[in-house]
Amino acid sequence: MTLDQAVEVPQRGGVQVSGDLNLPAGAIGLVVFAHGSGSSRHSPRNRMVAHGLQHLGLATLLMDLLTPGEEQVDVRTRRLRFDIELLAERLAAATTWLSEQDATSHLPIGYFGASTGAAAALAAGARDPSRVGAVVSRGGRPDLAGEHLGDVRAPTLLIVGSLDEVVIGLNRQAYGQLRCERRLEVVPGASHLFEEPGALEEVVQLAGAWFSQHLGAHEGWPVEDAR
Repeated sequence: MTLDQAVEVPQRGGVQVSGDLNLPAGAIGLVVFAHGSGSSRHSPRNRMVAHGLQHLGLATLLMDLLTPGEEQVDVRTRRLRFDIELLAERLAAATTWLSEQDATSHLPIGYFGASTGAAAALAAGARDPSRVGAVVSRGGRPDLAGEHLGDVRAPTLLIVGSLDEVVIGLNRQAYGQLRCERRLEVVPGASHLFEEPGALEEVVQLAGAWFSQHLGAHEGWPVEDAR
């Protein structure tokens, strides 16, 4: 039986952020989405990718990284979307929360990051490598993870569009700093948002294969955290 429900994910200081958790029957892993700058859990592109991953037997958590109040501030200042440490902290807290839920405590975790969310995913993964089994970046800015890149241990797939020349360069720069298993995939004819026909479908195939391979082989939560 598939579980599909809205959740509130607790954060430091009594803050909560909203999320949508989908748990297919017999899921082999769980992918937490970190959306890009100026976006939210309602991003149609991430929701399409999440739907594709669910059909491959992967659970998904689409969550907001900012509260509604913070989002209003960010619309004016565009500052919080680039606060990689804050966004990584939100992801790490969500991962801890998932480890405490009966329905998800046994599932290995992967991160899917878009734009600045890719940097947050890598930074969060570097903080606690034992809990993160794989990372995928779509049109991301992994370079913004900075000094965290060298500490990432999770197998990392960087996906960029061939028309997104500036971001290709930034991904190659980050790729050179990663010390984990890594791969850079350039999708022909795709721009930054992968809006071209078939582009997001290619992302789903690449990400699905990466998560299925690495989460399927990942041991999941450390024994002391399992419930």
